[in-house]
Amino acid sequence: MADSHVSEGRALNAAQLRFASLIIAASFVLSGGLGLLRGMIIGAIFGAGAALDAFYAAYRLPEMLFTLVAGGALGSAFIPVFSRYLTQGNSEDAWRLARATLTSVTLIALLLSFVAALIAFPIVDRLLTPQASLPQKQLTAELMQIMLLTVAIFSASGLIMAILNANQRFLAPALAPSMNNVGLIGGALLFAPQMGVHGLAWGAVLGAVLHLVIQLPALRPFAARLRPDGTLIANGLGEIVRLMLPRLIGMAAVQLNFVVNIILASAMSEGSLAALSLAFTLMFVVLGVVGQSAGTAIFPTLSLYGARGDLESFRRTLSGALRGVLFIALPATGGLIVLAQPLVSVLFERGAWSRTDTVATAWALGFFAAGLAAFALQELLARAFYALRNTVAPVAVAVGGLILNVALSLLLIQVVRGTEAGQGAHGGLALANALATTVESVVLWLWLRRKIGGLDDQTVLSAAGRALLATLGMSAGVWTASQLLGQTAPLIVVAVCVPFGVLFYEVLALLLGVPEARSVPLSILGRFKRG
Repeated sequence: MADSHVSEGRALNAAQLRFASLIIAASFVLSGGLGLLRGMIIGAIFGAGAALDAFYAAYRLPEMLFTLVAGGALGSAFIPVFSRYLTQGNSEDAWRLARATLTSVTLIALLLSFVAALIAFPIVDRLLTPQASLPQKQLTAELMQIMLLTVAIFSASGLIMAILNANQRFLAPALAPSMNNVGLIGGALLFAPQMGVHGLAWGAVLGAVLHLVIQLPALRPFAARLRPDGTLIANGLGEIVRLMLPRLIGMAAVQLNFVVNIILASAMSEGSLAALSLAFTLMFVVLGVVGQSAGTAIFPTLSLYGARGDLESFRRTLSGALRGVLFIALPATGGLIVLAQPLVSVLFERGAWSRTDTVATAWALGFFAAGLAAFALQELLARAFYALRNTVAPVAVAVGGLILNVALSLLLIQVVRGTEAGQGAHGGLALANALATTVESVVLWLWLRRKIGGLDDQTVLSAAGRALLATLGMSAGVWTASQLLGQTAPLIVVAVCVPFGVLFYEVLALLLGVPEARSVPLSILGRFKRG
């Protein structure tokens, strides 16, 4: 098992990599399921209204601070440097670097959170939701101050995830995001009845604590080497900072995309931001299983191949991951677009959640889903650059994507409208994000293939083209089935159409000769039989 039998500094072989991907994919399914349950509970209690708009707006700054201090930027820079020390047999320097990094990021996170809490209202009033009402701004600032407590906790926990992943320990870090959902569910059920939406904010704090605590047992074998000793300086720390800086710019660009959505949605009808956020959450659940699981599992191995200069193994590993991700992402895209409304209805339409809320969320989900394959490719391609210790390319592309997203958002909110109540301008924000991400992924692909001498393009694109044909056939079949079911309850539509779509796609993919139509199911079944 990859979680317990891999030594420091060793790349996973193909079988171990598939198993690691399966572990992480299963954890994303768990997290995604809990995320859906969280959304169902929160939606039923609050509906897609002003309180939930305030919560999602308030959560943006704490999430941004964590992301910039110790999120993807730090992990992407830390793992290659840490892995190189381990590969070279320099374990002492590796762990001194880990201690210094952990201490530094925790202190920085505490300082930034404290400052942000002091100026929370001006941030909300002048930057985040300038067009909201005064009570809405005050509520948003209060929620933000509570959730700023999560930044330091997540920062320490995020670096621990990177350390465990670099040592090929995937299970505990993969389970951590589920704990965040558990905390929010607890906040909604236990705290919100007495505290309202403030209880949801305290649930976010509980989730951060659980996110850290669940990883501590897996950290036990390394505890002595990671115990804080006041170390703030170590060999390699400067290299991590240099690698982080471009990545920080890229992550800031991604976060600014969300801020743009909040600013523009705050001027739209009540509930638009909540619908947009929940639609993105639904898409992100699928993205986690399809793209993030593969990217998380493959990154340490790519980093080791990059450190060794083994580009042939690097290309082979990445090419296989790209084919597998596209094989799953394309039909997921078709299914989400066709079944967006019945799916949202089944998941959320109860309690305070109205039919208009369903339409508004499904409207955004369909547009987000159009970019699902691009989101998944971006997860893999960006990590491939980071594994080569090249942060310039993804950052340059992300900044360009930010500019494109803002331009498309301003344009599309003027023209994207539906015929039903709820199909408002927020759909234009979702479509702009999907289109900008598609362009980013194409540019990353072309840039990377030039850098490493190809990505086995003919094989990858041939398989993807046939998978796309199977997806189009499957989507047409699922749409026809949903129409035949007519006014049947949404639960029946989903229960019938989802398994039908999966089986129909698999049959079409086999008939079209898509290699992954055999290899992916056989790999999963084989692992379950042996596990």
